[in-house]
Amino acid sequence: MRIFLMPIGLMLLVATRAVAESKNAIDIFKRADIMRPSIVGRNLDFTQHRLLDKRASPYLTEATQKFAVNGSAIPEVDFDVGESYAGLLPISPSPDESRQLFFWFFPSANPDASDEVTIWFNGGPGCSSLSGFLNENGPFQWQPGTFRPVQNPYTWVNLTNMLWVEQPVGVGYTQGIPNITNEIELGQEFAGFYKQFAMTFGLENRKVYLTGESYAGFYVPYIADEFIKRKDDVYFNLAGVAINDPILGDSTLAQQVTVVPYLDYWANVFSLNASFTAAVHERADQCNYTSYYNTYLAFPPPPAPFPVLPDPFASDEATCDLFDAVYTAALAVNPCFNIYHILDTCPHLWAQLGIVNPGDYEPPGAQVYFNRSDVQAAINAPVGTNWMQCTNKNVFGGATNNQSLRDRSLGPASDGTLTRVIEATNNTIIGAGNLDFLLPTNGTLMALQNITWNGKQGFQEYPAKEFYTPYHPEYNGGALAGAGYLGLWGSERGVTFYQVQLAGHELPEYSAGAAYRVVELLLGRIRSFGDAGDFTTQTGNFTGTTPIYKPAGL
Repeated sequence: MRIFLMPIGLMLLVATRAVAESKNAIDIFKRADIMRPSIVGRNLDFTQHRLLDKRASPYLTEATQKFAVNGSAIPEVDFDVGESYAGLLPISPSPDESRQLFFWFFPSANPDASDEVTIWFNGGPGCSSLSGFLNENGPFQWQPGTFRPVQNPYTWVNLTNMLWVEQPVGVGYTQGIPNITNEIELGQEFAGFYKQFAMTFGLENRKVYLTGESYAGFYVPYIADEFIKRKDDVYFNLAGVAINDPILGDSTLAQQVTVVPYLDYWANVFSLNASFTAAVHERADQCNYTSYYNTYLAFPPPPAPFPVLPDPFASDEATCDLFDAVYTAALAVNPCFNIYHILDTCPHLWAQLGIVNPGDYEPPGAQVYFNRSDVQAAINAPVGTNWMQCTNKNVFGGATNNQSLRDRSLGPASDGTLTRVIEATNNTIIGAGNLDFLLPTNGTLMALQNITWNGKQGFQEYPAKEFYTPYHPEYNGGALAGAGYLGLWGSERGVTFYQVQLAGHELPEYSAGAAYRVVELLLGRIRSFGDAGDFTTQTGNFTGTTPIYKPAGL
């Protein structure tokens, strides 16, 4: 039997005051002071199931030569990752422009990718997209607790021309002084960079797809909206967006309303005692969370905007902050509890990207991969940079670097931004991993239930179709992906919503095959998540010589 996060009642993300809502949204990311797969070709013949070593492309020119990366000389990586380009480009054509964003661009050998570019963003705010590159969807991975980098059979470069960009100014290797205060300015800043990038690499008249996760739930819609506003298909031909585990509005509705039902669903994982569980249920009733959840998690939803709940942090007592109450209790039972993937237990695993939250484990003497001078030199980054996965700078501090300022924008589900993107593209994919505690699935789903697009509010039916991921061979035991029915999905009026049962906050890291399928759908390579065919990059007999059979009964 396959069991997924079915609704008990409600959830949403709704408009509140801009400053209060963006404060709540940012605070989310400051939490946390049957058979083994057959491995085809055990000699690790990396020519199978990928297209990394055959990239003969027109991208190497006089203008781009200085950005070229030697794919055979990336530190610790003992294979050629293929053609790529990395470096800094300004956010405007002004000769006096000091603000520059760092990028790493991988052309694809896939013939279907010739007229497109796909861009990836991590969130934060203030976290580097190289995090997603190294842990999730890049051509090589070095995931937490593993010995060395490995080939990634599920890199999105197999499907499309991929661009990872560190942004906004203040993140990672970027240069210049952060001077923005909201998402509109962020979108303008990125659009300026992207035009410089497209002109440099001859990428005019390409379809552009925007993807990301987490706080990219703000970034992607606002950048997409800026592309739409420019009405320039030469450089800004937006063709679709895909966001996993996003924050789309304020944290009261994303976290507080959903936390007790989430605790109930995963009770055997949390293993909290009966008295605590009863107490948080009682408090959820008193804070109006229970009735709110049961009323508004409905398909179709109650018409009209959902009412706004009080900010649980408006008083010093914060008596309605149930999310942190559950989180604190979870840490007491499991000191290594991971808000991004709740099945983790001790010990903490060291990550080559370094720590993100207070309390993350950092072994004595450990060195962050992108903070190494040899790595920086290899990818044309400023050598000597104190690279951090998530910057300690306030990227929304404005021209005066005011540390008290926060992103002043409303969530894109609250101010019409997401609706405009949906209706402009009719190709919007939003989803979640059900093991993500930070942003529970039903909170994201109900953000959608509270907005109107293409003539109706929310989904009219619960997204309950089975999400199929193709059975496939594996050639790399260091990077495996599940297959079969891994979740649920539904699509209405240009929006597809999905959930993956055993994925955490970072979908491509925890369920690489499902994430690969998301990109195939975004690019129009498959019709839906119900398609039962192979991955579009598989050829012949599952790309190998040994058939992989679907186990009986699945």
